Amino acid sequence: MPQLRQNIISREWVIITDKKVDPGVLGRKTDPAVLPEYSSSCPFCVGNEDKTPPELFRAGFGKSWSVRVVPNKSAVLSRDCDNARSVEGVFRWMNGFGMHEVIVEHPRHNAVMALMTPEEIAGIIRVYKNRYVAVRRDKRVEAVTIFKNHGGAAGTALEHTHSQLIATPIVPPQVRRRLEYAANYFDDTGKCIFCRCLEEETSKGERLIIQTAHFSAFIPYAALSPFHTWIFPRRHMACFSDINESEIRDLAKNLKTVLAKLYHGLNNPDFNFSLRSLPVATEGTEYFHWYLTLVPRVWQSSGFELGSGMFINNTLPEKCAEFLRAVAV
Repeated sequence: MPQLRQNIISREWVIITDKKVDPGVLGRKTDPAVLPEYSSSCPFCVGNEDKTPPELFRAGFGKSWSVRVVPNKSAVLSRDCDNARSVEGVFRWMNGFGMHEVIVEHPRHNAVMALMTPEEIAGIIRVYKNRYVAVRRDKRVEAVTIFKNHGGAAGTALEHTHSQLIATPIVPPQVRRRLEYAANYFDDTGKCIFCRCLEEETSKGERLIIQTAHFSAFIPYAALSPFHTWIFPRRHMACFSDINESEIRDLAKNLKTVLAKLYHGLNNPDFNFSLRSLPVATEGTEYFHWYLTLVPRVWQSSGFELGSGMFINNTLPEKCAEFLRAVAV
């Protein structure tokens, strides 16, 4: 029998069907392309640094860099304007201020995050933190989103492994709603709704993928789509910038394991992940808890999702978690 399940954090309702789709059949249907270690036309490869805008940050020295950060050539927002607002009747707009950066994750053209070492991934996370802290120093910035698109179905334009950061002068409405829900729950119970969710998922264990010293990866009870995964810090942290060095290393280990399980279990599926953290002005609160959300693009949404705002998930979250736990990496 199908169910409607509610995501307690987002308040979204999801239809979980009873079609009993085998999670294992959702993997990539064709093998991914074999890439060379270097591409002369790739602006992100070692030796091609002059093909990008002047870099903002790098980890490593000289040509032996491990991670580079550059402005996005096709930036959706501009650093070179103000954030003035205008209103005319029912029409509102702002100047397109913001920051859009590319984080080149590895010097090798054919590197895949799922196959990197935990130390390499830890280096990327350190750069995430560095840039997160750096862009927040601009008082016009209200929210910072760090995200990764892997594969064409996830929206990537360049095959060389990379992440992106976009800083905006507004708090996105979805983030604002989740803040309101979390604040209301805290007012009612005196507890963080994210910590409570983590306690319940850890206690039940049926949707847990892996738990390391500082992080828990699980498929939420009302997952929006097959293999939709959350990685939560086990310590309450409202803001991503609060992560310490031991937690960075542990997150790298946890994320590496989840990505490797997806890579081997579903034949390197396209995916998106993003860091959900507090807006700048609300850091340090007791009611919000940053986390990483990962969505493999193994199922296509339909007109119902667009028309209703509700998702249909044709696989049981419990079955997806069970499948991933069984994938050896």
